[in-house]
Amino acid sequence: MSNDPRDLDGKRLQMALHQLGRNPEVRARLIDFLKDAESTLVCPGSVREDVTGPIVDALHDDNDEYEKTLSDGTRFRYLYRTKIARDFYMAQDAQPSHVWEPQTTKLLLSLAAASKGDVIVGGAYFGDQAVLVAKAIAGQDRLVHCFEPNGDQARMLEQNVAINDLRNVRVHKVGLWSRSDAHLKLEGFDSFANAIEVPESVDAFQTVTIDDYRASMDRHVGLIQIDIEGAELEALRGARTTLLENRPDVVFEVHRSYVDWSEGLERTEICRLLGDLGYSIYAVRDFNTHHEMGAKPVELIPVDRVYLDGPPHGFNMLATHRPENLVAPGFRIVEHVSPKLLAHKDPKLHHPADGL
Repeated sequence: MSNDPRDLDGKRLQMALHQLGRNPEVRARLIDFLKDAESTLVCPGSVREDVTGPIVDALHDDNDEYEKTLSDGTRFRYLYRTKIARDFYMAQDAQPSHVWEPQTTKLLLSLAAASKGDVIVGGAYFGDQAVLVAKAIAGQDRLVHCFEPNGDQARMLEQNVAINDLRNVRVHKVGLWSRSDAHLKLEGFDSFANAIEVPESVDAFQTVTIDDYRASMDRHVGLIQIDIEGAELEALRGARTTLLENRPDVVFEVHRSYVDWSEGLERTEICRLLGDLGYSIYAVRDFNTHHEMGAKPVELIPVDRVYLDGPPHGFNMLATHRPENLVAPGFRIVEHVSPKLLAHKDPKLHHPADGL
């Protein structure tokens, strides 16, 4: 009946929480309470994913836009979409050190500092990592070339480049692929959307290969980062000449939904491609969220010694021609552990070697 108080499908509760979220003061007080509660709540899974996160999501809609300043003064504007924005919004520190994936961010900054040449970022999103890399190499006659076909996120990226007064970033609203004449379409929502090849249409976006793009700009590439939801292999197929001639470091994502690692991670197509080109390959241990890690070293797992059991999941990897650079402060090589850092899981497999 219309006045049934049980709200069996949860719609009334959803609407009520959303209405509370329209009041900035009430929303801020609620979120402060939820962040405080996370340190005391206990549940079988993740408190953030299963309890507090869904409540905070219900306070928002996809068009809510925020701005946050990092501890180094970098400013980010972002839309409240997916857990990247949510967990950044819920950061415990008012001015956190990073936006997303703390150890991957550290790794990219370290690689950018040690390399020469330009940086290519496929799937730059709103610039959560690309902006920090660009800021770190500003003034060195080096460019960061960002590829982001999602129009809304490309717009946020352009804003973040502008408000941080960065002159060394180029934003391209096209996709990286194995051919420069293909047309792709994003299937799925926001950062979870994967690209599929389609006939040319109003919804499709054009592609470019890294090799063709590099040839057109005639610049050296020292670092490539690719996080494009399953299209990483196609993008690297289109970068073969660049990989051979420039030998850049490569940071890329693999996900069980797109990559079959049942015969071992080292036998996947993407790892074989890079291995055949002389790369040493490692999985990067990281939180798939915002989590302050302080000075903890970036832990790397050799590709043939990665613990992979568990539900379908994804993580970042590093391919490098200079593994000797990883035997240095700031890095730690570990074996037979998971690349997924998860506070609520077995510490032996899912926590850093020196603990949380």
